[in-house]
Amino acid sequence: MEKRNLPALDFGISSIGLGCMSLKGNLKEDQEIIDAAISGGISFLDTADLYQKGLNEEIVRAAIRDKRKDVILATKVGNQLREDGSGWDWNPRKSYILKAVEESLNRLQTDYIDIYQLHGGTLEDPWEETLEAFEILKSQGKIRAFGISSIRPNVIRKVLEISTPATIMMQYSPLDRRPEETVFPMIAESDTRVLVRGAFAKGLLINKSEEPFLDYSAAEVKEIRELIADSGLLPEAFLIRFGLMQRAVGSLVIGASSVAQVEKLITAYRQQEMISDELLRGVSMKIPLNRYTQHR
Repeated sequence: MEKRNLPALDFGISSIGLGCMSLKGNLKEDQEIIDAAISGGISFLDTADLYQKGLNEEIVRAAIRDKRKDVILATKVGNQLREDGSGWDWNPRKSYILKAVEESLNRLQTDYIDIYQLHGGTLEDPWEETLEAFEILKSQGKIRAFGISSIRPNVIRKVLEISTPATIMMQYSPLDRRPEETVFPMIAESDTRVLVRGAFAKGLLINKSEEPFLDYSAAEVKEIRELIADSGLLPEAFLIRFGLMQRAVGSLVIGASSVAQVEKLITAYRQQEMISDELLRGVSMKIPLNRYTQHR
């Protein structure tokens, strides 16, 4: 699998990353999933301290215990779990980030995190101190790079004005082409690159029963799914090619909850190389564009 060298990184990441949020919480089964991904060239793993209240990081640790140098490891911070277990609160403060990273490093049993991401963000956040926290962690060698996870154009614009995160994670698929309007062009001109989540639109464009998605009706979702199926290739292959063709995109982070899903993902990645630009453009032109109505 191709490794992409992102402008703000001094290391490459695989074109497909494994979204660990989809892991089951069963160590044996999850280790088999991660092993299959790494064996197939998916060496980029994305987790978060919020997933399963930290258990997800611990499972990833166990699965890569003897493979740490072979993987690029990303996790996230910003959602502070309440002590009574009733949920979590948003906390992008510098003091919290500096504390939370130690807990993630301990759960992952690693000396460093390759990409440490802020798990959200609003215009009202104290961005100067948030970004300062990440710079401190870089200088200490506890993280190699930092990013944010946000779909809000106004937040992304503000962050890019004062810093250069290595990555920005956001949702993108044929059912959510909102980033094409302003966000992708803006990021493409910077040294930041996008980590795409939701590339398969929750399975709606593969095999899940149609239902409304954003401003698309269930009937429109079905029409778009059939349009993709008419390409004659795995729908996963088309969706991977659709995401990777964007100049702003660095990698697609895709979840898997079984070894079979990982194997199909790897097959689809190989198959996507056979999809011509003409076919992709032709299908894309038939899919209505949608736009951000908030946070512009």
